[in-house]
Amino acid sequence: MKHFFTLFFLIAAVLPVSAQQTQKPVIHGKNWIAITGKPLAATAGAMTFQKGGNAVDAACTMLAATCTMWDVLSWGGETQALIYNPKTKKVIAINALGVAPTGATPEFFKSKGYNFPPENGPLAATTPGTPGGLMHMLANYGTLSLEQVLAPAMEMAAGYPMEAQTANSIERNKELIKQWPYSKKVFLTHPGEEREAPEAGEIFVQQDLLNTLTKLVEAERAALKKGKSRKEAIMAAYDRFYKGDIAKEFVRGSKEQGGLITMKDLANWKPLEEEPLVANYKGIDVYKLQQWTQGPVMLQALNILENFDLKKMGYNSSRYIHTLYQSMNLAFADRDFYYGDPYFAPAEPMKGLLSDAYAKQRAALIQYDKNNPQVGPGDPYPFEGKKNPYLKLLKERGYEIDTTKRNFAPTHDIRNGSSMTEYQDRLWRGTTTIEATDKEGWVVSITPSGGWIPATIAGNTGIGMSQRMQSFVLDPALNPFNVVEPGKRPRVTLTPSMALKDGKPYLSFAVQGGDTQDQNLLQFFLNVVEFNMTVQQAAEAANFNTNQLWLSLGGTQTADRQPKPGHILLHDSTPENVREELKKLGYTLSFDDRTSGPINAIYFDWEHGSFWGGSSNHGEDYGIGW
Repeated sequence: MKHFFTLFFLIAAVLPVSAQQTQKPVIHGKNWIAITGKPLAATAGAMTFQKGGNAVDAACTMLAATCTMWDVLSWGGETQALIYNPKTKKVIAINALGVAPTGATPEFFKSKGYNFPPENGPLAATTPGTPGGLMHMLANYGTLSLEQVLAPAMEMAAGYPMEAQTANSIERNKELIKQWPYSKKVFLTHPGEEREAPEAGEIFVQQDLLNTLTKLVEAERAALKKGKSRKEAIMAAYDRFYKGDIAKEFVRGSKEQGGLITMKDLANWKPLEEEPLVANYKGIDVYKLQQWTQGPVMLQALNILENFDLKKMGYNSSRYIHTLYQSMNLAFADRDFYYGDPYFAPAEPMKGLLSDAYAKQRAALIQYDKNNPQVGPGDPYPFEGKKNPYLKLLKERGYEIDTTKRNFAPTHDIRNGSSMTEYQDRLWRGTTTIEATDKEGWVVSITPSGGWIPATIAGNTGIGMSQRMQSFVLDPALNPFNVVEPGKRPRVTLTPSMALKDGKPYLSFAVQGGDTQDQNLLQFFLNVVEFNMTVQQAAEAANFNTNQLWLSLGGTQTADRQPKPGHILLHDSTPENVREELKKLGYTLSFDDRTSGPINAIYFDWEHGSFWGGSSNHGEDYGIGW
């Protein structure tokens, strides 16, 4: 057996990357494809297609199912989506991220000894966004009723066999869960026993959640009975969630446990439709959500990388890894300082950040002989014809914006904080993904998250509250655009992706994994475009991660979040010569057999009139096609 693996490795080493075997097969489909984070949830999507639903219906069904299965999210979290509408031939952006509640101010959190809002508990919660996002997408772009779309989730809430991953997560987090009475009631099905969490395969019942979902369906039915349209009936369910008895119990349960969310906070919130941001890479238009996410990081990196011949460098050569690492560092430095909620002042300089001229200036900063641990945010304002109002603040932070000099990191950026194990956990935290398409041409890419275990459940709603407040900053010196404020959205890591070529869908793709999301999606995209991999090969391919960025999740102190310059996570399969060359460039190396969260993707084969689905070999993500 040992000789077989040695032989296999030698064969694999000489095969071109586009010829590598994969551990999971490509998902081929002619009519539809449904992919998400859990096999049962993918089955729910397939069931929706078989009912005659379109890709939006199926995506909403999978979203409801994954929330009910606590697939690193729940119903109280947030939903971010891109939808390709074949009727208008346009990509639509859906912003269903919750907002900071009444009383959530820097002074409030600082009074409790925090440098960032907390990562767990009721004070970590923004308003729920996923229910509103789901109902908005379904009402405007789906074809089925809310009752039809929620049917699989409701059946699951009545009792489904829990998988080991979720069951073990509950057991690991049970001491935190015990702090919150409603969470304890739902999650710890064997109180007082050695193992208090459910066992793998145990039928897990969520009666409170089932009651909540039933109320939504009842509201829809009542509206239809009164002669309301399909859309009006779905929005009647929406109103019951955000303004009716569900909202009242949610707020009561939150306040009982120390939360800040009010009825007015829920009633004032609404999902938003937006124009996505776009960058063109070698004739391919890549779409991302706006700067309230980290999505533009990938667009900035692609603009920088167009100045280099990546294919000539070779897949995961030391030169290739170094160039991507440096490009990502430059983009993340800008993300960490300039991204925030575009609906609040000040206005983010996105035109400058995404300009080709700015990308060329940033690309010129890359040093070929070593890692630059001192890279900081650039100055995009001149590329908008404006003067940077934050030069003084950047200087106080320790950054030198003068392009004739090298940027350098402030002293607090280069101290060691938490351990690498804790850092990596925070780097990878949260999220699932949903990908769907159909023969009519609808395409949906969603990266929902929030309310993951150990979630604080709000009263008797069965709904886990979001933990997204932790992505705000309290100190404007870190990011003047992302300081917490009531009604404001935090800058999140959640980042679905879509690409069009010749005006037609080319790729739809997303990944889980906190701050690594756009790192891994960038590499996935380049694997397909530059190295001719299939979506399955690209989803399984060895990636690397930079740690030279400010963490968006985890820890309430500055030391928990600060960058680790030069630290790089490489795949175990990285050849020895590449390792040695990277060490000479000044990198600190770590290794793992898992260097990317689960990537899910769909490729559109216009030559043959079919779809190719890819679903990573990490985690429990699963796809079905027909």
